Formats: sequence, C-alpha cells, structure tokens
Amino acid sequence: MSTLVESAPGYRGRHTLPLRVEAVRQLKRRRTLVMAGVLAALPLILIAAFAIGGTPDGGDSGRVTLMNTATASGANFAATCLFVSAGFLLVVPVALFCGDTVASEASWSSLRYLLAAPVPRTRLLWSKLAVALGFSAAAMVLLPLVALATGTMAYGWGPLELPTGGSLDTGDTLPRLGLVVAFIFVSQLVTAGLAFWLSTKTDAPLGAVGGAVGLTIIGNVLDAVTALGSWRDVLPAHWQFAWIDALQPQLEWNGMVKGAAVSVTYALVLFALAFRNFSRKDIVS
Repeated sequence: MSTLVESAPGYRGRHTLPLRVEAVRQLKRRRTLVMAGVLAALPLILIAAFAIGGTPDGGDSGRVTLMNTATASGANFAATCLFVSAGFLLVVPVALFCGDTVASEASWSSLRYLLAAPVPRTRLLWSKLAVALGFSAAAMVLLPLVALATGTMAYGWGPLELPTGGSLDTGDTLPRLGLVVAFIFVSQLVTAGLAFWLSTKTDAPLGAVGGAVGLTIIGNVLDAVTALGSWRDVLPAHWQFAWIDALQPQLEWNGMVKGAAVSVTYALVLFALAFRNFSRKDIVS
C-alpha cells in the first residue's frame, strides 16, 4: 500500500529560507561587522606604517617588488594590500563565513527547528552556501576598494608600476586589479569548501573555522617543500599567487587558468561531500 504525503496548501520547498532573509541574519551578526572592520583597517595601518617608517625602497637587492612600489600610486597601494593579505588574512573571512554558517545553527540548537519549519535540507544548505560565498566575495572586494580609495588620497592616482618594470596604462589598471580580485576569490574556494564541509560535520563553529584555516596553512607548508617537485602542482597553495601574472605588460593566463582549475575541482568535491554528509546526518541539535 502506498502512502500519500500531503503538504500544507501553498507550501513550496524551494521558496523557504529566502536568500535575503539569510543574508540579513548573517549581516547583523557581530563577527561580520568585526571582520569588515579588520579588512577596512588594514590599508589605514599600512599607510600609517609607511608614514612612520618612510617610503619603501628596493633594499640591498635593488629589486622592484609590489611592496617597494606601494606608495607609487593608489593602484600600487591596492595591489600591495592584496599581496600582503592574500596568503592569510583573506583566508580568515572565507573560513569564517563558510565554516560558521551551519555549525553555528547547530551550536544554538536552532538547526532542527529550521528543518522542522519545514526547510528542505538541500534548500537550507544552498541558501547558507550562497550567502556565505557572497559575503566572502564581498570581503575580497572590500579590502582593495578601501585600499584604492585611501591609497589614492594618500599617494595620488596614477598608472600601476609593475614589479618587472614599466607600468600599466591608467585605463588597464582597474580591469587588471579586478582580475586579481576575481582570481583570489576563486583560489579561496578550496578554503570555502573545507570550511563548509567541516561545518556540516561538527556542532562547534570554531572547530570548522579553525580546521579550514589549519588545513590551508598545512597546504602552504607543503608547497614550500621543494622536494615534492611536480606534486606541488596539485596543491591549491602552489597557485595562490599566480595572479601576479596579471600584473605584467602582457597578460599571462597560463598560471591563473591552472590554479583556477585546481581550486574549482577541490571545491566542487568538498561541496558535494558537505551536501552528501548533511543529507544523511541525524540532526539532533
């Protein structure tokens, strides 16, 4: 005998937990505001450091690097802020937004009530993942925007001086910086996938966030082991600074394409594991 399951009139599972509701909930959380404040403060701290320590120079080696040209223009300052933060600081908001999103609901014992609303599990995860990635992207954009604005006020607007010599035309500067930000976001999808997967495995938000950051750091350490040779090519960390190729007189795509492919592949696997785990998980909190 078949069982007929009826839903309430007007119920549509795909319309539950709208993205705007989840976005407002996450926006109002203190950790979101604190993270935004930290990212916005970094450019101001660097400007103060340069004011106190003086204009950076090439040092003993005389090589021109992004740090050496930080005060050449607002665009150079924005590129420098991305350079000093891409390895760790920008990892933190991605891990925070993606790792805290499901685990925090479990820690508050509100997850089961969301599912009893009823919000389908897949819909709940899609909503939370979309908002988490949206906030992560916003963090990636916030830092260079603040850096570009404050750097332009402090050092003026001008062409972006390249680490290899020469400069980009003013009209090419913003598109190249936009490409850099886009690649950094794609490269951080691995951290997002790790954090989101761990968030479905634990009821402790700190465990999910810390685990994702820790595994990302381990990846960076492994990439520094040159004895691994070509095995490092499969590590996302190996390509995290491939965006430097965008700051060349002739735009180079090879490294960024490889890095993006590696990051997206890992991220898709991790997101799939998160959905698989959550669909089978016994929700008791």
